[in-house]
Amino acid sequence: MTDSLDDWGGAEFALAADRLDTPDVIEGADPGDMLRQVASSAAQVRTALRSCLEADLSAFTPDARPRAIVVAGLGSASLAGDLLGAVTGPSSPVQVVATQAERLPGWVGAADVVLAVSGSGATPETLAVATEAARRGCRLVGVGAGDSALQRIAEQARAPFIPFVVGGLPGPLLPRSMLWGLAIPLLVIAERLGVARIGTEVYEQAASRLEEVSHQCRPASESFVNPGKSLALDLVGALPMVWGTSALSGVAARRFAAQLSDNAKYPAVVGLLPDVLHNQIAAFDGPFAPAANRAPGPAGEPLPPPETVIEPETALDEPGLSGAGELSGLPGLSDLSDLSAWSLDYEDSRGPVSGFTPVRLVLIVDPDQDPRVGAQQRAVSELVGQRGIGLSELAMDGEHPLVRLAGVVQLTDYASVYLAIASGIDPSQTAAITDLQARIE
Repeated sequence: MTDSLDDWGGAEFALAADRLDTPDVIEGADPGDMLRQVASSAAQVRTALRSCLEADLSAFTPDARPRAIVVAGLGSASLAGDLLGAVTGPSSPVQVVATQAERLPGWVGAADVVLAVSGSGATPETLAVATEAARRGCRLVGVGAGDSALQRIAEQARAPFIPFVVGGLPGPLLPRSMLWGLAIPLLVIAERLGVARIGTEVYEQAASRLEEVSHQCRPASESFVNPGKSLALDLVGALPMVWGTSALSGVAARRFAAQLSDNAKYPAVVGLLPDVLHNQIAAFDGPFAPAANRAPGPAGEPLPPPETVIEPETALDEPGLSGAGELSGLPGLSDLSDLSAWSLDYEDSRGPVSGFTPVRLVLIVDPDQDPRVGAQQRAVSELVGQRGIGLSELAMDGEHPLVRLAGVVQLTDYASVYLAIASGIDPSQTAAITDLQARIE
């Protein structure tokens, strides 16, 4: 593999695929055991359910239904709040609000429940919100690492605290790998309040789905039958655009984009139909689209031909630019006579470009999407096919929203780690995050 991903040719792609089909290489390229951390998801579900049984949640009953449930957290903790909102759905009798700020919204008060979520139990913004919630008289629940600052705040407020506990791994989980252990307590509390209908059977179905996907995506499984590796290879050297087709698949899209950044160090554009049809779809006409299908210039005129050179004399003969004297009052343009060597070279951006990064669309399709959105999704699939844009379509499957979300999130979590390995990147390294935190502190 080349040291850079600037230009993924056939040889580089073949070597990336070879990396993913060599178990010893995978193990060596994953020193932080990110694949094992992803595989812990099912255990997180079951362990979190046991932790909820051990916590005193007796104050949370349908008769004590709040005006709103506010979930405070950052990163995976924030996504846990989004997951709660998507699973409860738009018909929920209680508003579910996720906040990433260090202060509660002004309207939150004693009639509301605040769920403070932090995998480390030490996120400053979450601690500030938990403290403020207790001061305002909100019903507070803490979810996160045991023996932490968040647990102490909950204890001081005489509020329940649900610890995040997962064993069997050689080291601690990174926050990005804690989604299920943080999300399940929120769902349990919502269910106790009569806001969600899940049940023991559905939780077990979700855990089983996570295990099924983990088996399909195991390192020993070759890429042509491994959906996680196949998706990773689809994205090698590409710019991913990840779109959901419902509130539920939108959560999966945001999760995938976050994991692509966290694990593969890939930027990703995330969106939701139909909103993306009013803005993001315009990128299909831009510099990341296949060369033959890029948009023409203004008013339908073709782009400038290769190596077009606009000389100074030509530019100054344009209407409104009759000579240098008319520009003499502009700063830095008092004398254009010294610009004899000035020229503007316009190269044709439609031809092959070394280092070209193509956009690739990832559509996460929810079978429970609105029929109108379904028609839009099919039209988008046709459009990208005609324009030669790469498309990876991920179909959610399952009767309950939690089960559907579990399957696709587990798949994309694996894909993000495999993409890092295929690219020669340590998926667990957090150098930029650590560097930034050091500068802030």
